[in-house]
Amino acid sequence: MKILGFQSGHDVSYCILDNGIPVIHEELERFTREKEPLGDGLDMALQRIPDDELNEISHFCYGNPGGRIRRYEEKCGLKEADNKMKNLLDINGGEYYIVGHHQSHAANAFYSSNFDEALIITIDGSGTEKINWEDVKGEENEIDTFSTAFTFWKGKGNKIEPIKRIDMFECTLGSPYKIFTRDIFGLSAGYPYGNQAGTVMAMACMGDSSKYWKTFYYSIKKGGGGPSPYNEQLCVQFKQMIDNEIDEKKKETLKFDIAAGIQKATEVIAREYMTPIIEELKPKNICMSGGVTLNSVMVGKMYKWYEDIIEKIYVCPVPYDGGLSIGVAQYIYHQILDYPRIKWVDNASSYLGCKYDLDDINEAIDKVNNKLTIQKVDDDFVVDLLAKDNNVISVFGGGSESGRRALGNRSILADPRSSDMKDIINEKVKHRQWFRPFAPSILREDVSEWFERDVDSPYMTTVIKFKKSVRNKVPAVVHYDGSARLQTITKNDNEWYYNFINKFKNKTGVPILLNTSFNDREPIVETPEHAIDCFLRTNIDYLYFRDVGILIRKSKDGE
Repeated sequence: MKILGFQSGHDVSYCILDNGIPVIHEELERFTREKEPLGDGLDMALQRIPDDELNEISHFCYGNPGGRIRRYEEKCGLKEADNKMKNLLDINGGEYYIVGHHQSHAANAFYSSNFDEALIITIDGSGTEKINWEDVKGEENEIDTFSTAFTFWKGKGNKIEPIKRIDMFECTLGSPYKIFTRDIFGLSAGYPYGNQAGTVMAMACMGDSSKYWKTFYYSIKKGGGGPSPYNEQLCVQFKQMIDNEIDEKKKETLKFDIAAGIQKATEVIAREYMTPIIEELKPKNICMSGGVTLNSVMVGKMYKWYEDIIEKIYVCPVPYDGGLSIGVAQYIYHQILDYPRIKWVDNASSYLGCKYDLDDINEAIDKVNNKLTIQKVDDDFVVDLLAKDNNVISVFGGGSESGRRALGNRSILADPRSSDMKDIINEKVKHRQWFRPFAPSILREDVSEWFERDVDSPYMTTVIKFKKSVRNKVPAVVHYDGSARLQTITKNDNEWYYNFINKFKNKTGVPILLNTSFNDREPIVETPEHAIDCFLRTNIDYLYFRDVGILIRKSKDGE
C-alpha cells in the first residue's frame, strides 16, 4: 500500500509511504535553491513522481489545514493539482484525508521512533488543528480552527491520543524566537535565506543570561501569541540598545547577552509547561517534533532536568513543517488504517532523497570540465587527505538527507583535531559568523568515552557537553561552553559513513569527524550539478563523489 503525504505553504514537501516505510521525501527548497519558498506540496509531488508510480498510490493526505487556503491559496492550493488528485483517486478507489498540524507532528515524532510507549511533545510557532472535513478542495467555506503551538500526546502501540493542547494565544515559543531573530539581530527569519534562529542559539552560549532573561520571559508570557505589542516593544528597545552602542566589542557582548536571555526565557517557559505532565506521567521515553525542537540546546538540557524520570529523548529527522508530509502519511497508515508499527533497525532512515548515478555525475562534470581536475580514488585515499594539511572535503553520495542537518551524504568533512579548522571553514567556505560551532559525527559505540552523557542523537538533534579530559583533542567541534550538537552513527544508519569514520579512527585514534552541511548560505545541495556549483564558488579543497570513487579539485593554470 502506498500513501502520499504532502505539505503546502512554507517548508513545502511530499513523502511516499510504502507499507508504512518512507521511501522518498523531498523538499521544494532543495530544487529552487532558496530557503522556505511558498508552494504546493501536492503540485510538487505530481510533477516529480512518474505517472506509473502515481497510479499505485491509494491514499493522499495533507497535515497542515491552514497552508492551502485563504492568503496561501493562490500559490499553495492549486486547483489543477487538486483535480489531478481527484482523477487519480477515482481511478485507484482511494481516499483523501486532512489531518491537524500538530497531529501530524506528533505522528511523525512517535511513529518514526522505536518506542512502543512514549510521551509526545510538539512545540512550534503555531498550527491549525481543526477544519471542516467537507472542505477538502480548499474552498472558502467557513472553517472551524483551533491554533496551538504546544501539545502533549500519549503514544502506545500504533495509536496516539491527545493529552493537552495549549492555545497559541496563551503560549507560543516559536513565533517570538523568530521575531526576535529578525527584529533585534537583523537576521533572516524565513524566505529566501531561511530561519537563522540557530545563530541566536549559538550566540546564547557566549552571553550572560541573567541580565535579560526575565524581561523576555514576562514579555513572552504576556504576549502569548507571538507578534504582540509586548514583544514588538522589546524588539525596538533592544535594537536601539545595539544600534546606540559605539564600541564594537561591547556591541558584540551585548548581542550575546540578549541572545542568552532569549534562550533562557524559552527554556524556562518550555520547562514550566512540560514539567507537570512529565512528573505526573513519569514517561521513560519522550518523542518530540515541531520547529522549536530544533533547539538542540534545550533538548540536551532536558536530560538533566528530568534525569530521574526519562531515559531517552527522540527527535524525529524532520521536526519542522517539512516533516508534516511524513507524519500525516504515518498517521493515516497507523492511526486510521490500523496497520501495525514499523520496527526500525537502529533508527528510521533520514536518507530519503533521490540517488544519482555515474551518468548524472558525468553530465554535471562535462558542463564545467575545464575547471576541474579529476582522479579515481578510494576511501582510504580521502581519509589520508582529511588527516593532513587541514584539507576540507565535501562528500556526495546516496540519497540526500531529509531535514536541516547534513548527515554524511551531502556533507562537508574536516579533521576535528585542528585548532584552526573552525575559522578556516567559517571564513573560507560557509561565510558565516566566527562564533558558529560545527558538529561532530561520532561512532555510536564511542559516545560514552567522549561525552558526559551516553545518548542517541542520530539526526544531530541534541547538544551534550564533551568530557573535559578530551576537549583539547577535538577543538574544531567543541563550542565555547564545552558542548557540541553531536551526530551518532551506527552501521545500520549509514554504512558508508560509519566505515569511513572508522577508517579515520584507525588512522588517528579519534572516532569523530567535523561534519557541516554541504552548502554556502543556500539549501543543502541536492544534485551533482548543485554540488559542483557550490564547490567552485567556495574554497573547499576537494569534492568526493564517494559512490563512484571520483575525487575532484579545481584546475590550476596549465593543467
